[in-house]
Amino acid sequence: MKKDAISYTEARDLLLSLPVRAETETVSLAECWGRVLAEPLFADKDVPAFDRSAYDGYAVRAADTADASALHPVTLRILEEIPAGGVSRFSLTEGTAAKILTGAPVPEGCDSVIQFEKTTFTDCEVTLTAPCRPGANVIRAGEDVRAGSLLAPAGTVIDAPLMASLAGQNVSHPRCFRIPKVGIISTGSELADVGVPLAPGQIRNTNRYSLAGTLSGLGTEPVFLGIGRDDAGQIASLIRQGLDCCDAVILTGGVSVGDYDLTPEAMAMTGADILFERLAMKPGKACCFGTAEGKLIAGLSGHPSSSLIALCAVAAPYLKKLCGRRVFMNREIPVTLGETLEKAAPVTRLMWGTLDLTDGTAVVRLSSRQGNVIISSGIGTDVLAEIPAGSGPVEKGTTVKGFLI
Repeated sequence: MKKDAISYTEARDLLLSLPVRAETETVSLAECWGRVLAEPLFADKDVPAFDRSAYDGYAVRAADTADASALHPVTLRILEEIPAGGVSRFSLTEGTAAKILTGAPVPEGCDSVIQFEKTTFTDCEVTLTAPCRPGANVIRAGEDVRAGSLLAPAGTVIDAPLMASLAGQNVSHPRCFRIPKVGIISTGSELADVGVPLAPGQIRNTNRYSLAGTLSGLGTEPVFLGIGRDDAGQIASLIRQGLDCCDAVILTGGVSVGDYDLTPEAMAMTGADILFERLAMKPGKACCFGTAEGKLIAGLSGHPSSSLIALCAVAAPYLKKLCGRRVFMNREIPVTLGETLEKAAPVTRLMWGTLDLTDGTAVVRLSSRQGNVIISSGIGTDVLAEIPAGSGPVEKGTTVKGFLI
């Protein structure tokens, strides 16, 4: 166990060094958005499978139109009409054309399509007043996807374009990584859930919901295991329950040094190996991370902002890796402070902020109030700005590291 406080990046990397279990399952294509692909997707066919028209118009041979002009129009004989979903019956020869609709396969001999609105026509003939460029308005076979190409490696999060590509390859049930379940345990006799009348001295269990929402956004399935009162045995029982049914367990509260901070003791009762107990950052310093039965147990602060920031900065990459994602690190970007930060930072500070791209640069507008218990400062934010340890007042315009949340 690391006894001294460690940086959040060192803690994050320590978690990422832990082995993860990867189970897979097939998922209906209609329900796979946001899932993680468990095997690479190689194309076994061209998309589109044939040369087709990009517009409603006329399929022509470009050579027949080379001398067309307003003074010397070219008139071609129409052989047929080709609708989308149909096929041509004739090959184009010198002086002929075919009426064609968007998406229809072009006939043999065609190398160009001209839109209706650029022609004059009858049922039998079409007249052009400008030449057509070879290849114009013809979508070639394989223009989107070539057979044999890699469309997506394993570990790719399935988005709308990938769903379309799966459909284009006739994959009805892609193999995906199973969604990991992450148990949530709130600790503290003072907690009452939403909808329950508050007794004197009680507070709402807000962490349950902020963590559950964040976990869902990471691609995991949050499972609320209950509130552990100030009793190490009861908390340990909830942890064991989580180890039985979940892939990781997160607790909030009970990780400081008071008489009722019982999470480390409860973790020890389950046989957990403790990895580290303090982070050199604010908020989120108090914590206790360990493993049991090959699963992560993350004890976070009970303070709302502290627990959420520690989850985002330290545990989120590991949990995304647990989901099977190929890219799991938080996306880091340099950000410029939009205002002077007067308060010194003896340890690394992570601060809620909102990106402002108005002038083409990434400016972070920090929330006006920041602190361990101030969760409302995170409303609507999309970045955490890192203020390095040892910083005095940091001037407006200073560039610091940030990562997207």
